[in-house]
Amino acid sequence: MFLRAQLSAQTATVMDFLLTFLLVKLFDIYYVYATMAGAVYGGIINCVINYRWTFKSHGKKTNVAIKFVLVWLGSVWLNTWGTYLLTESLNRIAWVRDTLSLYFEDFFIVPKILVAVVVALCWNYTMQRYFVYHNVNVKRFFKKTSVENNLED
Repeated sequence: MFLRAQLSAQTATVMDFLLTFLLVKLFDIYYVYATMAGAVYGGIINCVINYRWTFKSHGKKTNVAIKFVLVWLGSVWLNTWGTYLLTESLNRIAWVRDTLSLYFEDFFIVPKILVAVVVALCWNYTMQRYFVYHNVNVKRFFKKTSVENNLED
């Protein structure tokens, strides 16, 4: 299952990066907006592949969709802001900026790759395996959580 998830993630990442590059290079879109658009597009690809092939989910599509959107929003946020923060932080270190600029015309790509790997392994895979595609009814999950919270009060 882990290997299928990684293949799905690789496919989604290729689509994410492709869209990001096209938006930056062809349409001169600010890299943060392009990163966000790429993450959204990659997330859609990833959800479809994971539902049908990776996790072979048998849960209700609406439950999976709700849970995926929650995780996906976290992923888009982590990728977008992680790329921005790492790019801007590294950009302030002159020797790093100058060295990377020798090899990459668009400096943000190195932080984007690093952030994408960390988010994919630490957030996306874990949340999709144990929350999104785990056959748990969303309404029951939130109702149970709400009841537990009321008992604690």
